Amino acid sequence: MSLIEYPSRAAMFSALADILADELRAALETGPATLVVPGGTTPGPVFDQLSQADLDWSQVRVMLSDERWVPESSDRSNTRLLRERLLVGNAAAAQLVPFYAPADQPEDQLATLSGPIEAALPITSLLLGMGEDMHTASLFPGADLLEQALADDAPVLLPMRAPGAPEPRLTLTAPVLRAARNTHIVLTGAGKRTAVEAARHLDDPQAAPVCIVLKDATIHWAD
Repeated sequence: MSLIEYPSRAAMFSALADILADELRAALETGPATLVVPGGTTPGPVFDQLSQADLDWSQVRVMLSDERWVPESSDRSNTRLLRERLLVGNAAAAQLVPFYAPADQPEDQLATLSGPIEAALPITSLLLGMGEDMHTASLFPGADLLEQALADDAPVLLPMRAPGAPEPRLTLTAPVLRAARNTHIVLTGAGKRTAVEAARHLDDPQAAPVCIVLKDATIHWAD
């Protein structure tokens, strides 16, 4: 992995938006591009700036790395965050690849959602976050289907339930994430800097699922 340290979070968010826009712009010279992003509040400033990038957004497919199984009306919906902060301005023309459809549990919509996701692969630009427990996407240590999600023959999408996660999730699996052409991980704070170094030394995806992408990732960190 490579690590870029920034003097401030604002500088990091601005640089990341420029990097992602450049990667998408280059890919669009030969066809459609796919951008995969995390949920949560950390990447919001990146979305705000990236949404104004001057590129052919109509040829960009945008999807999440994972989603909580809640409707968009919920304040815990990552899809809602995308609509409010990324799919606006110039990026309003992008195509959202959904990670949620109404149903009691994610298994009920797995086949319906997997098809469009598979059609949007491979990922052009992958932006991930990481928790201090070294999870990424919804690949949590101790999750019920983690072993299946890490397998080389995993399907593109799996439901996931984990201790400490209040609702079921849907997540892209290890083979999909590893196949991304460009991989970036955005981290803030001393705790996550310590955690990513621990994951690198552990090199054990069961204990530190972020290991699956570290080898080819660029880590972007600011305190």
